[in-house]
Amino acid sequence: MSHASRRRALGLIAGGSIASSLTACGLPERGTAVPAGRATEATVLGLANERFFPAQGSSALEAEVGLAMDRQARALGLKSHRDLPAWQLLAISGGGENGAFGAGLLCGWTQQGSRPQFELVTGISTGALSAPFAFLGPSYDGQLRSVYTQITPERVLRKRSLAAALFDDAMADNAPLFSPISHYVDAAMLAAIAHAYQSGRLLLVATTDLDAQQPVIWNIGAIAGSGHPRALDTVRRVLLASSAIPAAFPPVMIDVSLDGERRQEMHVDGGAFVQTFLYPVALTEARRQKLASGRRVLRAEAYVIRNGRLDPEWAAVDRRTLGIAERAIATMITSGGFNDVVRIYDTTRRDDIDYNLAYIGRDFTASLPTPFDPAYMRALFDYGYQKALRGYDWAKRPPVV
Repeated sequence: MSHASRRRALGLIAGGSIASSLTACGLPERGTAVPAGRATEATVLGLANERFFPAQGSSALEAEVGLAMDRQARALGLKSHRDLPAWQLLAISGGGENGAFGAGLLCGWTQQGSRPQFELVTGISTGALSAPFAFLGPSYDGQLRSVYTQITPERVLRKRSLAAALFDDAMADNAPLFSPISHYVDAAMLAAIAHAYQSGRLLLVATTDLDAQQPVIWNIGAIAGSGHPRALDTVRRVLLASSAIPAAFPPVMIDVSLDGERRQEMHVDGGAFVQTFLYPVALTEARRQKLASGRRVLRAEAYVIRNGRLDPEWAAVDRRTLGIAERAIATMITSGGFNDVVRIYDTTRRDDIDYNLAYIGRDFTASLPTPFDPAYMRALFDYGYQKALRGYDWAKRPPVV
């Protein structure tokens, strides 16, 4: 979330006393929620593998990864997935406008000539929006560039009045963002994602189920390849939900079925839990057992794109409630992003996976004047592009580790 977005959120909190003194008006309505403890039983499209709940265990996702490897082995004419070449993994973090950094890096990496095809791509928030383009590869670089260099604030959000924010579900309306999502994520892209899924590759996007208070990992390839009439709309809504910053943007209400009855879930930005994920920590237990016994494991390389800085950003904090609260929230977001890349580093070391990290360095000095400022995003895109074009110097560990 940008500093401007945080200020609006804090303004809303401060306005709580105003809300208590005003006559209540119509609040946004929602459908009946999924009962406590039954989130894993609800289904959107009726697919057994449409999504995963890492807080409830990783066995289902582990099985999905195994099936993907089997499909890839068949596609390559190999006898077993044990004969597969190294798996290339890509995790793209959240970061709002700073998603332009990752987009520029990916496009410059293509031009540099060493960008691999990724067998697993994950994304959260702005990372979820860029993940489908990264997953489909260089042929989608033009569209990825367009998303992050031609977007304007008006195509992302619509401001609401203070009164509307007090009695609505967010301070701003992100309905405008659904239009560019729908423009780029069309039937042709869905078919391409489905084809990649059938060849043994995985595209995973995370949201947060606020009702169940747990992360949800969506299997975008399986949804795309399902042939379900609501598959395209579901993918679009999941991408919108993954980038719906709580309180700043409205949650995305997702209709599900449970016991033959319609229910409704409230989903927001996956960054409410983590800003970056590569795979659940428990996913590779079998790999660790093989490593411990000296058996051969599939070689893998992980690339983590942190759409943000990892060094502290100094500021003279006003001695006022809102200024202190804003700075504290900014600090928590910064520390959360740093902890994510450290957690992934520790996991890859344990699992003998090559670790590579990219992030916005101190040499990028442009400041963000307003949320989703086009000039700032173009400058950041070019920064990432030029870094990659010269051969990006991937960090082999997070700073200060």
